[in-house]
Amino acid sequence: MADFPSQIHFPSKSLLQSESLTKYILETSAYPREHQQLKEIREATLKKYACLSVQNVPADEAQFLYMLMKIMNPKRTLEIGVFTGYSLLATALALPDDGKITAIDVDSEAYKIGLPFIKKAGVEHKINFIQSDAISALDKMLCNNGDKGEREFDFVFVDAAKSSYMEFHEHVIKLVKIGGIIAYDNTLWFGSVVWEEEHVPEFLKTDRKPLMEFNTFLASDPRVEISQLSIGDGLTLCRRLS
Repeated sequence: MADFPSQIHFPSKSLLQSESLTKYILETSAYPREHQQLKEIREATLKKYACLSVQNVPADEAQFLYMLMKIMNPKRTLEIGVFTGYSLLATALALPDDGKITAIDVDSEAYKIGLPFIKKAGVEHKINFIQSDAISALDKMLCNNGDKGEREFDFVFVDAAKSSYMEFHEHVIKLVKIGGIIAYDNTLWFGSVVWEEEHVPEFLKTDRKPLMEFNTFLASDPRVEISQLSIGDGLTLCRRLS
């Protein structure tokens, strides 16, 4: 999630060069399988925030996250950056009834937009929403776990301040179980990571360099194995090794 200026007209978040192919994927695969309450969150977010609704993951990425949860069958997950809760609901729908999601966001007002649909979907009991900046909340979790750094989570989804990804990584890698997955959203940043500097819009420049540095760092981090996917505007999966 990022703090975008409201007057900006956003390009498609998809990295696909063909708008018609993006439309085909959404209309043929993602939207027909989209849960009714996911659709309602998506539409309510667009109505409330207009172009800022881009801060939610696209429907095809949410579909991928749902499938990943079904494959992993996690019991405890963590989401850093919630906005109106589209990806949060996709995860909650996939978790077993006794699964738990810890969701952190500084903006509870945005979360309240999606909360009625989360309740309607019958999964509110799986979610523990914490209104806080992420680092403070993560520090508290690590402190509660003691020096041993007990692994709490099977899966972590990170979609908050891009400039803080490196700091988030050093926290969540101590909280995710060995063999667990950390997923970082927006790691190709609308495709701008390969653009010439003079062609990068101002509103993308602030987070572009930190994301590029983070991508380079992950590629050499021996604690994880990684796979960077070209879904949305880049999703990097990290599997904790040690």
